[in-house]
Amino acid sequence: MRFGIVRFPASNCEQDVAHAVTYLGHDYTYIWHQDTDLQGVDAVVLPGGFSYGDYLRCGAVARFSPIMGEVQRFADGGRPVLGICNGFQILTEAHLLEGALLRNRGLKFICRDVPLTVEASCDWLDLPKGTQISLPINHNEGNFVCDADVLERLRANDQVILRYAGEAPNGALDNIAGICNEKRNVFGLMPHPERVVDPLSGNTDGQSFFTAIAAMMQEIGA
Repeated sequence: MRFGIVRFPASNCEQDVAHAVTYLGHDYTYIWHQDTDLQGVDAVVLPGGFSYGDYLRCGAVARFSPIMGEVQRFADGGRPVLGICNGFQILTEAHLLEGALLRNRGLKFICRDVPLTVEASCDWLDLPKGTQISLPINHNEGNFVCDADVLERLRANDQVILRYAGEAPNGALDNIAGICNEKRNVFGLMPHPERVVDPLSGNTDGQSFFTAIAAMMQEIGA
């Protein structure tokens, strides 16, 4: 399958995503933020980085890029969209996912591996509920927040896909590290699965975040 990796000014993790998908035997296409054509890709990835320098708020400017209209239509059609770190922030700003990402508790940048618990499945992840994994985080604004009604809905619909095991390092509400939309085809998470796909990284816990969607797309003949 072919992944479309959207590049915004100051994205800096797109090459990590490209390496991850090619290592797993798939193709990719870089898509510039000013484009208005997703070039027939099977899945879209919004990578990490500091789109537009994180001015105003993280993802607040990127959500108005021309390509985001196409990403919205792609998602509305039930196609898979993944947002990693800054990509997650962009998805919340674009209202493709609920909630918001604020400054970390303690106002410090965090860069380390963290333990996570799989709470539910979505198109992007087929690990059983309760599976423990370890992924790196690398962010300054990963503190997930939402109002009480949204949190209740996320819980009721099993839209919380990942939680930090133990106390959230960034202060995230309900230890939330990743959520999906109600259709379960749009998934955003703060940790970086693309960095732990190749065994040379010392950890392959990130592989499932790409193999699950590839298997699903192959099954439906996309």
